[in-house]
Amino acid sequence: MTTQSSTEYEKYYVPEKSKLAVCATIGLISSTFGAANVMNDMTFGDGATTGSWGIFWFGLFFFSATLFGWFRMAIKENLAGMNSAQLKKSYVLGMFWFIFSEVMFFLAFFGALFYVRTLVGPWLAGEGEGGRMNHLLWEGFNYQWPMPLTPQEAVGGVANQPVANMGTFQSYEQSMAFGEAAAWYLWLPMWNTIVLLSSSFTVHVAHMGLLDGNKRKFNIWLGITVALGMLFVALQALEYYEAYAHFGLTLNSGIYGSTFFMLTGFHGFHVIMGMTMLLIQWLRSVRGGHFTADDHFGFEASSWYWHFVDVVWVFLFLFVYIL
Repeated sequence: MTTQSSTEYEKYYVPEKSKLAVCATIGLISSTFGAANVMNDMTFGDGATTGSWGIFWFGLFFFSATLFGWFRMAIKENLAGMNSAQLKKSYVLGMFWFIFSEVMFFLAFFGALFYVRTLVGPWLAGEGEGGRMNHLLWEGFNYQWPMPLTPQEAVGGVANQPVANMGTFQSYEQSMAFGEAAAWYLWLPMWNTIVLLSSSFTVHVAHMGLLDGNKRKFNIWLGITVALGMLFVALQALEYYEAYAHFGLTLNSGIYGSTFFMLTGFHGFHVIMGMTMLLIQWLRSVRGGHFTADDHFGFEASSWYWHFVDVVWVFLFLFVYIL
């Protein structure tokens, strides 16, 4: 039996007990509950004040403030040399599982889009085994995607709807598909794609600069990445304005409007999250002189997340805008 000295083992730093996880959960649940009620009010609301926006903003602020304090504590512990190699590996695994959970999150929405487009839509039009009786319910409805006419409109409006009323829906005037764009250079999703894929390249260049010990290169290219992220968010806001103000495309535009805004909206929220993470890393580097070629997990984790957001957008671009 081989004997080993205890000095060969690295001490594992165990953080103190904290209520931060509970606080983050409260903030996340509150913001999710508020956001769900906001969308519910937009669909079924009668104009009465429900406080859903207040709940949403309170939850989001509380969640963000909790994360700010939590990450600030983790950064201080790392700068103080408390983080061992084992603990850093646990950070890597934690980020891996976080991104994996996000993959499952978007997979559920893509699955819903596939289910609606491939199965439910044809069934409502009376096609296939699942639609043998639906032509009796939705007489006159012909399915195509994007859906220019909702089943409700096909039967003459909500008053003639043969099943329980789930709100009033009105189809769009123009979809966001490339075929309906006024001109290719005016099609915002294309510019969004160019901007976001370019940002994936710039964050990689920043990473290479950091690995080479070139902090100036790192700061410049990371700053460019953050600027591109802000530009993407601005272009998406412009796209939403165009959809609501000029195309008649809203959350109430049937299943096409619902899936469009849910998928692109949640992706936009994740872009804001990733951009904020990268902005914090940029400020840490520029103002605090943080990160070296051997110690830069905060930036590395943020760049992983940013690449993930870019990959999700590629699938969104294909299945929401192109196919």
